[in-house]
Amino acid sequence: MLPRSASSARLLLRLGQRPLSTIASPADSDELKKLNRKDWLAPNEVLNIIKNLRDPKSVVIALDRYSTRKDYKPNEALYTLTISILAHGKMFDAIEGIMERIRVEKRCRLSDEFFYNVIKIYGNVAGRVRRAMETLYDMPQKYNVWPSVKSFNFVLNLLVSWKLFDFVHEVYVRAPELGVEIDACCLNILLKGLCEGGNLNAALNLLDEFPKQRCKPNERTFSTLMHALCKSGKVDDAFRLLERMEEEGISPDTVTFNILISGLRKQGRVDEGMEILERTMLLKGSDPNDGSYQEVLYGLIDQRRFAEAMVIMERMIAKRMKPSFISYKSMVSGMCKENYSVQELDWILRQMVRQGFVPKMGMWRQIVRAVASESTSCKEHLQVEQLLDDRAGSS
Repeated sequence: MLPRSASSARLLLRLGQRPLSTIASPADSDELKKLNRKDWLAPNEVLNIIKNLRDPKSVVIALDRYSTRKDYKPNEALYTLTISILAHGKMFDAIEGIMERIRVEKRCRLSDEFFYNVIKIYGNVAGRVRRAMETLYDMPQKYNVWPSVKSFNFVLNLLVSWKLFDFVHEVYVRAPELGVEIDACCLNILLKGLCEGGNLNAALNLLDEFPKQRCKPNERTFSTLMHALCKSGKVDDAFRLLERMEEEGISPDTVTFNILISGLRKQGRVDEGMEILERTMLLKGSDPNDGSYQEVLYGLIDQRRFAEAMVIMERMIAKRMKPSFISYKSMVSGMCKENYSVQELDWILRQMVRQGFVPKMGMWRQIVRAVASESTSCKEHLQVEQLLDDRAGSS
């Protein structure tokens, strides 16, 4: 029979771990010495030792030393803390070593929440998307833990965000094997993946899959599809989807209407967008937000309808909304070319400054040229240009 220290060394060899550091950080030596004491260490004392370590590499050494003790009793809190510290130190290979240690030792029962956090670290922090997916698969097979729909959906969403659409389907079809019951959130993630992958017909067909899975589509379901349709220039199809949405008893929200207004704007149908903003949304009990007004404002500016755009700006400001810097810049540029009055330009500039935006030299130059071309002689115009050049050179 091997002594405990020898069996632990044998375990490390089986795990294929290469020691990250054989020498403890001097700053952590006092804490690590506590693991050499002969008296009994309670699990909370071990946690405190690891919390007090300054170098993430010392955590690996601490866990190794702890595993040689007779009172070695790892638990979920210990592994959670250890992995969190290693993730903060970007020691992702060490995390994989600990996961393999857990698999081999089988010393404690772990929860789905533990694996959810590990999967998040692999996906969001380490960028090891495949490892996140494999960890989901390993949960019932290697760790005897069934994943929750929360963990399952996280992996699906991670794959979509990385545009790994082929793997999305692979994970989805393994739901029964993983003991996961498909929910609306899962189908919404699939739908998003199909839309982002350009497979719009399959996304529309997936809408019919909801009742088959005993799920009900929601606002996000329809808004995702509408956004994809509008992006493809199929705005009228998006409006037909709006009708279906209401037929199924789902009230469109502000996000839904903003998608439609944006789609109309891109097709130059600004008046229809204004109709939604001023009538439809109010009739449906949906409050327009900054995005609603901003899309209409952009549409009016695109069509050089600056007088109407100023009215929308006034309404936004009255509602404590903030038109974008691009809006102000485009308004000034367009109004200068259309020979709007100094008073109207002055109003735009004053609102811009009140909103915290600083007009740049190029904008001032545009304004001066527009005003000077109407009200000054050629000589005075040149003097103003020279003044602006001098100010630009000194700034």
